[in-house]
Amino acid sequence: MSTTPRPQPDGREAYRHFTPLATRWMDNDAYGHLNNVVYFSLFDTAVNRYLIEAGALDIHRGEVIGLVVETHCNYFASIEFPQRVEAGIRVAHMGSSSVRYEIGIFVAGEPLVAARGHFIHVYVDRATRRPATLPPALLKALKELTV
Repeated sequence: MSTTPRPQPDGREAYRHFTPLATRWMDNDAYGHLNNVVYFSLFDTAVNRYLIEAGALDIHRGEVIGLVVETHCNYFASIEFPQRVEAGIRVAHMGSSSVRYEIGIFVAGEPLVAARGHFIHVYVDRATRRPATLPPALLKALKELTV
């Protein structure tokens, strides 16, 4: 028997930035709710949208790109199409070339996350795929999300 306490849902106050997102018809699975893999897509969309809008990520010409090396999700409540959702984002840890993003997926207007997860980006040189120091524009954007 595990002695690790069961994860509990966070509230909105735990996050620094919110991104509105919409569920899609194709996101529902045979059981009538969002398939588990959809949450990882929502995480990726919310973080990358924030970075692009903050001027910290150029997906076409940037010299540094982020590669996901770890991801995880806990589920607390079902979401289904056509619900609107909001992704809360925070940065829990920043290294010289890596970032741990934590994301909470909220049904629009709800006080607690329906799902919470994280992923770790290692930022690498686009050409060599070797770890790269976080560029100044990225550092600035990340500091806005740091808890």
